[in-house]
Amino acid sequence: MPTLLHIDASPRSDRSVSRQLTREFVLAWKEANPDGQIIYRDLGHNPVPLVTETFIAAVYTPPKARSADLRAAITTSDQLISELQTATDYVFGVPMYNFSVAAAFKAYIDQIVIPGRTYAYTADGSGSRTGLLKGKKATVIMSRGWLYRNGSPLSSCNLQEPWIRMILGFVGVTDIEFVVAEGTAPLDRGEVGRDEYLRPILEQVRLKAGLGLA
Repeated sequence: MPTLLHIDASPRSDRSVSRQLTREFVLAWKEANPDGQIIYRDLGHNPVPLVTETFIAAVYTPPKARSADLRAAITTSDQLISELQTATDYVFGVPMYNFSVAAAFKAYIDQIVIPGRTYAYTADGSGSRTGLLKGKKATVIMSRGWLYRNGSPLSSCNLQEPWIRMILGFVGVTDIEFVVAEGTAPLDRGEVGRDEYLRPILEQVRLKAGLGLA
């Protein structure tokens, strides 16, 4: 059964551009997959735990040897990875903060990049790794206050997209589509109408979800 994992990382609510775009993606995806299921994680409003010493110990302790404290420390990680394994499709709403990703999304990644669960070392002893989340499709919706596209003065400061592409590829997700909403700062200042700004991006989102605008 098609299953979509929907993740929002923005701490904003109604003012969030990435949230509005992921909502539109989910609506279009559901229309294209009427029998599909949705799993939702709101990282921006309900952040996952940060990595702790106990968590690290749990990761590197065999499951059968873990104490109660270690099992408790890795419970959230196990749940998050189970969601990734269950879903066939992902949509991530990720705003850019300080040229990279929102802290809530980085904390999420730290919980799910786990040896033996989402990646594994190859058997040849070379130290090479292979991702275990193969066959998944990810759509990443990124919002940015300014312009970071190729050729812009800030293009070299865009650590958001290459890092997301690398880390998803590391765990085996290589079928990735990006939708970029950049130059959003004028929206906050009321210099650009929200509907006017979002209209072409919403069309992109619907196309990525499997629908074209009528």
